[in-house]
Amino acid sequence: MTNRLIWHKMTCITAEVAESKSTSIGVAIAGEGKELPPKVCPVPNGLFLGLRRICVELSSTDGVLPGQTDAFSLCCCTGIFCTLPTKEERMFTMKKTPFVTLEKAMEIKQQIPTPFHLYDEAGIRANAQALQAAFAWNKGFREYFAVKATPNPYILKILKEEGCGCDCASYTELLLAEAVGVTGHDVMFSSNVTPEKDMRKAYEMGAYINLDDATHVDFLERICGGKVPETVCLRYNPGGSFSLGNTIMDMPRDAKYGMTEDQMAGAINRLQKLGTKHFGIHAFLASNTTANEYYPELASQLFRLAVRLHNATGAHIAFINLSGGIGVDYRPEQPASNIALIGAGVRDRYQQILTPQGMDDVAIFTELGRFMLAPFGHLVATVLHQKHIYREYVGLDACAADLMRPAMYGAYHHITVLGKEDAILDHVYDVTGGLCENNDKFAIERSLPAIDVGDLVVIHDTGAHGYSMGYNYNGKLRSAEVLLKSDGSFQLIRRAETPRDYFATFDFTDFHFAE
Repeated sequence: MTNRLIWHKMTCITAEVAESKSTSIGVAIAGEGKELPPKVCPVPNGLFLGLRRICVELSSTDGVLPGQTDAFSLCCCTGIFCTLPTKEERMFTMKKTPFVTLEKAMEIKQQIPTPFHLYDEAGIRANAQALQAAFAWNKGFREYFAVKATPNPYILKILKEEGCGCDCASYTELLLAEAVGVTGHDVMFSSNVTPEKDMRKAYEMGAYINLDDATHVDFLERICGGKVPETVCLRYNPGGSFSLGNTIMDMPRDAKYGMTEDQMAGAINRLQKLGTKHFGIHAFLASNTTANEYYPELASQLFRLAVRLHNATGAHIAFINLSGGIGVDYRPEQPASNIALIGAGVRDRYQQILTPQGMDDVAIFTELGRFMLAPFGHLVATVLHQKHIYREYVGLDACAADLMRPAMYGAYHHITVLGKEDAILDHVYDVTGGLCENNDKFAIERSLPAIDVGDLVVIHDTGAHGYSMGYNYNGKLRSAEVLLKSDGSFQLIRRAETPRDYFATFDFTDFHFAE
């Protein structure tokens, strides 16, 4: 069997060929049989199996071919050396289009120095409306935005206006929700290893409380002084592996979250005796998947669980929380999640499983963060330096302290040089920050246009888990956050940190720090 491998022209020396043979091949895009001209070459499936990737980040690769186990394995060749594509080949290179122009970015920079995180209000609102439309068939549907993804009150306010609640996991996230007027059952409190202060705050706010462990029933009773909420949610962990077809998506058995089915039944019985009348079920079984089948399959498992728990305990299941997990297309060749198709898939499973059991009053909740915000955020940075040694380096005024994901996970984020969106990608760079860590790289051997000092660079899809995962290593100060409003104006929604902020926790000491 062969796969049709397409795109960048490469020279590949494999470990399976003892003598020095080279083969012109291409890089696979999003699976088997997807054809883009002009370079197509059949390559045996086994050619890539078990071989080690050592030389180059293949930024255009994210598909999984038959027989492969992960996105990188299909280009795991020992000794891959890039040759620059022709202009004709580059015409077919897929790209992402920034939501900000060079002119607008320069206008913002005149008032707010780079680096800054920029958010697209129009995109955020349109996406929230698309989600609501996809689940409009369920009269109780509610999205609880995962505050941890983008903990900014201006963003929370926009989402509140679009009908979203807040999913909070800590005391400070509860305070954020409260500050924008999101309280009561507009808040879902999903925590683990929960401090008493956090649980008490959630109870006082009237939030839905999602218990992570059966032992938390007694913990909740003590916090509430014996008066438990009328509605309580329980988090489920099915154990084993979670699969879509033949593909293993994640391993719930290795996760610290949730309880077994038997523990859930025991917790329900105990809570009913304490006065709880209604129950929710919650589970999170896979992260950042763009497979449209994920939510419907998760829904199937939780709907069947709801029927079993109802039959075993007599409990009224009021809602099922599908949590998060819907992903975004970080790579330009990835398929985007189709939220309308996902919503329709969940509806079909609802009608097949819950409706025949007389459980058609069950509300559907979601806790999306990445899907709601990631595509609608850019990290905007300025090129400070270039370096020419064994590789070509471009150094930005942003660093991993502004966006941790590439350094922490090896995550791909697309990069656009503003004003050069249509230029030929005829240079190969490592794009770095200034931390004293060699993993402080936004891209490794990435094909980009010629870059000059002073260029403005957009790093895409940073609207979720971007600013929120920032930190102060090397004394780096967190950057500003800016909202690009629907009318084209912009607003500072969080100022950049100052040295005074950095040293604020020493305010009880006699030390004096210069500005």
